Amino acid sequence: MLVARNYERLQRLKTDLELTYGIKVTIYQRDLSKACNAESLFEEVKKNKLHVSHLINNAGIGVYGEFTSTSLQEELEMIELNCSSLVVLTKLFSQEMVQKGAGSIMNIASLLSFLPFPYYAVYSATKAFVLAFSETVNAELVGTGVQVKALCPGPIDTGFTTPQMAKTNAYKVNKPVKPELIAQKAIELLFNNKPKKIVGFNNWFISNLPRVTPDFIMMKIKKNLASQAN
Repeated sequence: MLVARNYERLQRLKTDLELTYGIKVTIYQRDLSKACNAESLFEEVKKNKLHVSHLINNAGIGVYGEFTSTSLQEELEMIELNCSSLVVLTKLFSQEMVQKGAGSIMNIASLLSFLPFPYYAVYSATKAFVLAFSETVNAELVGTGVQVKALCPGPIDTGFTTPQMAKTNAYKVNKPVKPELIAQKAIELLFNNKPKKIVGFNNWFISNLPRVTPDFIMMKIKKNLASQAN
């Protein structure tokens, strides 16, 4: 089952997967920047009697720029998509999984879950939320047969990266990786017993810098990395 707001892309991916792997793929067109659409998605899945044993909450957007200059509407939609819809889907599907005694949910967090960057103020906050939410719900579900996991990638070579993001120092020193690598790590995490995964040694090292670096120095480093290269 695949969900996205772009029907044409969904249809192309459905056709490709079915022809390549001989499987049946169900698609749902939903704009998850409105949490009510997440609820209606769940109801339609139930209506169609589809059994969801593994759920990946991958939908997300980012906004880059000075907080006083960025679009409030875009940031509110980002909070709705990155946090509210993710909570809705995690709650509704985890309740069904617990009743069945098995299941796995993976929420896509970020390197910025550990390392909030200036110029990504709201995005960093949403990803910190995703990580904290996933870890705490997973702890609650111990013994139920259901796990909630968090995948924490760094920069990925996808349409998520805007031209402004690509010009930052962070993207110069920590190059985006191919989405195929992230997908492989996501599948590995989904089917093992680990609660989270930071993708790549570079990202693991960077995520641990705040443990050994004073806050005021760390924030200067992060602001420099998040600034656009000259």
